[in-house]
Amino acid sequence: MEEKKPTTVNTDSNLMGALSYVWILSVVMLIIKKDDEFVKFHAKQGLILFIASFIGVVPVIGWAIWLVVVVLDIVGFIKALSGERYKMPVIGDIAGKIKL
Repeated sequence: MEEKKPTTVNTDSNLMGALSYVWILSVVMLIIKKDDEFVKFHAKQGLILFIASFIGVVPVIGWAIWLVVVVLDIVGFIKALSGERYKMPVIGDIAGKIKL
C-alpha cells in the first residue's frame, strides 16, 4: 500500500533520506538527522530493512528475503531521492511503531 504525501523538502533531506536505505547508514541518519521528519521517516524503514538483511544468511528462504530487501532498498532510495514519502507495505507499519 502506497502512501503519497506531497512534500516540500530540500535536496539535502532527499539525499539523506535516500542514503538511509544503504545498509548501516539508516542508523547514522537517525542519529545525525534526528530533527528532520522526512529523513527520520525513511531512516526508520531503512533500519527495518537493514535488520531484515541479516536473515539473508539462512539458506534458500533467507536468500529470497535478502532479494526482497535489496529491491525494497532500491525502491526506497529512489522514492526518497525524489522527495516522496513512500510507506512500504508491512515495513512502513513496523517502522511507524519506532518511537525516537
